[in-house]
Amino acid sequence: MGLFDKIKKKEKVTLEDKKTLEENETLEAKMQSDVDYNSKEESDFELNTKGWDAITKVFENIYPGQTEPMHYGTLISWQLGGNDPLDGISIYDGGDYWHFVTYGFSEIYEKEFENKEYSGYGMELTLKLKKLNNEKEEAEIKGICGILQSIARITFTEGELFYPNEYIYTGQTMGMDVEQLSKITGFITAEDEQAGSIDTPNGKVTFIELIGATDKELKMIIEKELKVVDLYRKITDSLTDYNRDDCI
Repeated sequence: MGLFDKIKKKEKVTLEDKKTLEENETLEAKMQSDVDYNSKEESDFELNTKGWDAITKVFENIYPGQTEPMHYGTLISWQLGGNDPLDGISIYDGGDYWHFVTYGFSEIYEKEFENKEYSGYGMELTLKLKKLNNEKEEAEIKGICGILQSIARITFTEGELFYPNEYIYTGQTMGMDVEQLSKITGFITAEDEQAGSIDTPNGKVTFIELIGATDKELKMIIEKELKVVDLYRKITDSLTDYNRDDCI
């Protein structure tokens, strides 16, 4: 059984006018992505990209001058039978961390959802990975992209949405780093303080940040000995740091 074979969330919430989701605490997800990645420059976008451009504008404002961030996109789209739902993931250089942002939970091209208030699922995911500054850096970056695609697969197949102040529990003690040595085994969520929420031509998008949490921390949340918001305050920099210990 691999990482993210089993995921639990604290609660399910739906956006108004979206299809009601069934209660199901345990979700099956495939962790490993078997789709090769290509650069953004190699992709041919001839569609209406106003939704995509709105996301990019937010992060170019956060990181001035980074007009060509590291980017991973799928060769075969989900609509054409590909394994990965997200069209792309960009990674910005935050100095001592990498700032990931997804493209695909929201409507990054034409408006297709009937709900006019929200763009697609109304969210995109972000994550700040503390830099390792060693030979494993590239592998860990690709590993995070695989995790984000796995979480997206849950949304696209199960209708699962993600909101601030929730947790994602895998039920496993192995780390989510490449060598599975880290204490980080899951996530808590918060609204990304830098990206926030935006109104795009296709509707509202909120950037939900995933923040790495340890097995001990997550079990305390599940057992109601710790609140998500309190753990968020203790992780003062909101980074997913594979080298950190329990903070409680």
